[in-house]
Formats: sequence, structure tokens, C-alpha cells
Amino acid sequence: MAPRGRKRKAEAAMVAAAEKREKLADSGEGMEEATVVIEHCTSRVYGRNAAALSQALRLEVPELPVKVNPTKPRRGSFEVTLLRPDGSSAELWTGIKKGPPRKLKFPEPQEVVEELKKYLS
Repeated sequence: MAPRGRKRKAEAAMVAAAEKREKLADSGEGMEEATVVIEHCTSRVYGRNAAALSQALRLEVPELPVKVNPTKPRRGSFEVTLLRPDGSSAELWTGIKKGPPRKLKFPEPQEVVEELKKYLS
């Protein structure tokens, strides 16, 4: 039997992922203001909660941009992160380790707004 070679598709995917990470890192360097990032799984339930949360954040702090899923989200994730202009980040909420029941994964919007105000002041 002939020896098998490496799979080129897997290697190409690794290179593409590395380039994507570099591109995201480069785009974040020029930030002049803080940004709130909401990462949520693409399930319908997660999307509804993310929409309600982003709306609450935009109402409370209108000058702060809110991005929802700027990159492909992880499976089962629901996280809210504050990205600071200096490149550091602060986790406002993570629901990855919470549950069951599933409703524990999602924060009350007011909780996240209060946490955000702590980091901004």
C-alpha cells in the first residue's frame, strides 16, 4: 500500500485561521474608543437575548459602540466583553459555564449595564 501524504486542506485552513487572527489583531490596534462586544451562539434563543442586551447597552451608553458577533461565535457561548482602547479587555459577563437550565446563561441587561459603568468610571 502506498504511503499517505498530509492533507493539504487542513493545512490551508490553519494558515487561513492564523491570517484571520492577525487581521483582527491589526484592526483592533487603531481603536480610539472602548467597544462592547457581545458574542453569542447563533441559536434563536441566544439571538433574542443578545438583541435585548445590545439595545439596553445602546440606550444607557449611546456613545459606546456595541458589536454583536464580529467573528464566528463559539458553540453555546454568550459573553459580553469590554474592549479598551489600550488593547486590554474586561469580561462583563460570561454564560459559558452557567446552566442548566439554559436561562442562567443570559444576564439581566441591567446587571451588565451596572458592570459596564463600574469599568467606565
